[in-house]
Amino acid sequence: MGVEAHATNERVTGRRWTVRLDPVGRGRADVRVSCSRPACAAQVLPSAAGRTAAIAHLKAHLRAGPAPRPSVHCACRAEECHTHIRPAGPRERPVPWRCGGAVVLAVITDREGRWWQVLECCSRCAAAHPTAKVVATAPAAEPPARGDGFRADAPAPATPGGPAATTPTFSAVGPHFSHSAAATGTAVPQQASGPRSSAPRSAPRSARPTRKRPPRGRIAQRLVPHDLRPVALRDELTELGELFRAYQARTEPDLAMLADLHTRKAEAFNAWAEVTADTGLRLDAQRAEQAAATARLQHLHRIGQAPDGEGPAVARLLTAPAQWNHARAVLAHVAENAPLPGAEARLLVLMVTLRTAQSGVGNLVGQDIKGLPLQDPEHLVEQLVESGWLGISGTVEELIASRPESPTRISVPSLTPDEDDPGPFTFGRKLRPKLSGWAQRVVGEKKLRKGKTGADVRLLALALATGADGEGLLGPGGEGIGLDGLSSWCSVDAGDLPDLVDRLTAADWLAEADVTGTLLTGRLTERVLPLGCPLT
Repeated sequence: MGVEAHATNERVTGRRWTVRLDPVGRGRADVRVSCSRPACAAQVLPSAAGRTAAIAHLKAHLRAGPAPRPSVHCACRAEECHTHIRPAGPRERPVPWRCGGAVVLAVITDREGRWWQVLECCSRCAAAHPTAKVVATAPAAEPPARGDGFRADAPAPATPGGPAATTPTFSAVGPHFSHSAAATGTAVPQQASGPRSSAPRSAPRSARPTRKRPPRGRIAQRLVPHDLRPVALRDELTELGELFRAYQARTEPDLAMLADLHTRKAEAFNAWAEVTADTGLRLDAQRAEQAAATARLQHLHRIGQAPDGEGPAVARLLTAPAQWNHARAVLAHVAENAPLPGAEARLLVLMVTLRTAQSGVGNLVGQDIKGLPLQDPEHLVEQLVESGWLGISGTVEELIASRPESPTRISVPSLTPDEDDPGPFTFGRKLRPKLSGWAQRVVGEKKLRKGKTGADVRLLALALATGADGEGLLGPGGEGIGLDGLSSWCSVDAGDLPDLVDRLTAADWLAEADVTGTLLTGRLTERVLPLGCPLT
């Protein structure tokens, strides 16, 4: 009895599972190790131990799991893998297993080493992943039954190497999951075209060599053609794409380097456009030139230098637009959430907020409070403690008497983040002391101290420092600042603002100041421009 010649060979989707490293929560160094397989429970471990445990967990799966099956189709097919062969007709649906090469078990990872994924796929799809590492290869699938004189009960043709050839081959050295690896593929013997000969063959036909194309680079969402000429242009575009991706992976920006990369990109895209007559490439080159000019100007402003042909740039205490916006956000938060009325309470709440903005806790010494223009600082601190807005580790007298070598621990419950509320501010731990130092420089500016100005005048100085443009003109476009907003921030009546403006003018903070019915116009003097946070 023979086996039916046209038996259906059903295929199933290849296996796929992922091992991940995820942060546990804000402010913690632990990581969560998880596996997508249902029987594997997640673990919370320290960062270094978590990476070791994740790699060991994945290797255990690879050792204990079955070998890749030659009859499955690619696990990546569900994601419309671009390496699958396209159908011939526009309306034909592609066959799921129309790939190339033997079925392999491949491990892919991201560049940062945060996850590892195991795929049961064809060698062609594994080779398309730049970080793939093939750890096992399935044996060649048995040829399907045919109806043109081929007998189903005939013995299967011998395979090279005998029974040993049916055993999946594993890599002798396990994959290094913490590092990127060059994509590797497995060459598969090709069947000779033409009718099958009935004469026995004395030796198996050797595999055809796989023709490899040069690797294709990618830059700005564009693939660099492997046949682009001149070759130097193709190599330059490929290298630029890699340099841009490396720059994006940096932890700190380097605007000078970014400007140079955009300049090289503009030159390369112009050359590419000349070769291909592509208008889109020429437009991309123009955008790259603009990006290079912008990045170079930002770099010069950051280091306090002036562009060619311009006067000296202002070396500002806060150097970046993001820092200026965070400073304005702190002032707005204090204006809306100050627990006590009055200019003196507003000023003290601002300085304490800047000390505790990131975590809700901080340190304070007596000089921090006594250096502010407060008539009765002890009573004011007591009021903040009684209202529940401020918490101190000790008495108010101990806080006022504390020195830098033994500061007092303070806390502001409304600023303390938790799982449900991350807090009102989004800046990081390094920016908080910069903002606090900036506010102290403004409030304790030399001429404001010598003039014995009150809390209301110094609050107005803070408001004007964050409400002028890059040249010091007050308000957006130099059109002035509304008196209602200033009086609300300074916690004074609008009728008292002209006197405060006169005191700032006498302290050489303001020039050409003019108070109209609804606006304050003028400009900051050049002396205080370094303390400004320009409107962007």
